[in-house]
Amino acid sequence: MSAPALLRLALEDDVAVALRPLAPGDLLGPDFAGLVLRESIPLGHKVALRPIAAGAPVRKCGVPIGRATRPIAPGEHVHVHNLASAVLVNALDHAEE
Repeated sequence: MSAPALLRLALEDDVAVALRPLAPGDLLGPDFAGLVLRESIPLGHKVALRPIAAGAPVRKCGVPIGRATRPIAPGEHVHVHNLASAVLVNALDHAEE
């Protein structure tokens, strides 16, 4: 039996964490059947489990970790190129006050 590929920390999470480097075409295991990786995902990075709209909160560990800066498709790498961190979002929100 091979090691798990992804870890979803809470049922309501929008992302899962790569437990090893992943590439398109890799088998992800029965819990992620139907999820197709669109690109390589480095160890410890996040992959979208469902569509995420631009501006929508992104949940990990059951809590928002930031907002999508553009639409994110299932199987896409979620990182600084498409996610504004919750810390940055909060700082920007307060700067506008």
